[in-house]
Amino acid sequence: MTTTPVAPADTSAEILDRYRAHLSKGRASLGEMFGGDIETGSEGAWVYTAAGRKLLNCGGYGVLIAGARHPTVVAEVERQLHTNPVATRLLLEPQAALAAEALTAVTPAGLDKVHFAGSGAEAVEAALKMARTHGKRHLISTVNGYHGKTFGALSVTAKDLFQEPFRPLLPDVSHVPFGDAEALREMLAAHRGNACFIVEPVQGEAGVIMPPEGYLRDVEALCREYEAFFVLDEVQTGLGRLGQWWGADREGVTPDVLLVGKGLSGGVVPVSAAVATKEAFTAFDKDPFIHTSTFSASPLAMAAAQGALRAIQEDDLVERSRVLGERLIAELGRIARAALGDLLLEVRGAGLLIGIEFTEPGLAGDLLLELLHEGVVANHSLNSHMVLRLTPPAVLTEDDVAFLLAAFERSVTAIAY
Repeated sequence: MTTTPVAPADTSAEILDRYRAHLSKGRASLGEMFGGDIETGSEGAWVYTAAGRKLLNCGGYGVLIAGARHPTVVAEVERQLHTNPVATRLLLEPQAALAAEALTAVTPAGLDKVHFAGSGAEAVEAALKMARTHGKRHLISTVNGYHGKTFGALSVTAKDLFQEPFRPLLPDVSHVPFGDAEALREMLAAHRGNACFIVEPVQGEAGVIMPPEGYLRDVEALCREYEAFFVLDEVQTGLGRLGQWWGADREGVTPDVLLVGKGLSGGVVPVSAAVATKEAFTAFDKDPFIHTSTFSASPLAMAAAQGALRAIQEDDLVERSRVLGERLIAELGRIARAALGDLLLEVRGAGLLIGIEFTEPGLAGDLLLELLHEGVVANHSLNSHMVLRLTPPAVLTEDDVAFLLAAFERSVTAIAY
């Protein structure tokens, strides 16, 4: 598959005017800060712009594990587009059943039931509602955890910056430090039989924060001991992003609900899922109208999900993520330490979820801009201004890796002075 970038009919200034008039003035200003260029195409690990630039996409917030427009995903979506893209919601539709079967084939054993949605936040909402059906009314999440910005998801996203404009949110919500099993024990003991705990295997938006070894096993054991509902948010970490299929696999845990998103789209059609045990799913099993959405399990999205799962398996992207991640974390760390010295705190991560943390404010933003100047798209971390995040696809070639490392070296050298 090849890409011929298409220049937009309108200039960058005209697009910016439309953003200001009809979308968000703030988003327009952000676009100007990043140069005002316009995306016009993408393929694999690369993004093309109206100004004729070719950018290595190591951002995308974890969506593009298979790269952009993977041919397997595109073929599945094109086939469905020309047959039945949107279902009646009354008759049975085969693509939903096939996608659910394919997804549960790769999730931890015991997670056999699926509710499909369109975004990670929607999957979070479904999981919180499942917890309510089991009488779990007290929600517990981790400090600096990120689960989305709809009302329920925002209630467990422990960040004042995002919560303050929309309070009051859901009642009965508590937060405990990430990685602190004893703090969780105390909170669960105070709400025995009444709690739902939601946590990420690795905190992405907090700056790629890795938990202590054994933390997830402790979480699972504590949730069982205190009769709590255990939700593992793998919207960003799942589907090979950590160098394993799931963060759950790192410690062999099975939550009541596993949340999936981002990469499940194949980078083509947005789709997410809450994958549950049969017991957790009981109320949803009995009543198909208890939690619905017009575009839940839409055939087009289901085709994308099947294509994404096939691409990950056929191209061995989970193993590629592990191998590439180990190499990149080591090389980026070596380059950054040599250029920045004490300005660098750490380069860390798992698989292709990589965080670069600095000891002084402003450097993460500086590096983001320098990398863009050098032709690399990266991400800031919503819950940590000290960390720049890289989430490259697992389809990077040797030439792509060489380009990234050279651009990174020039960029960290530039911000060191």
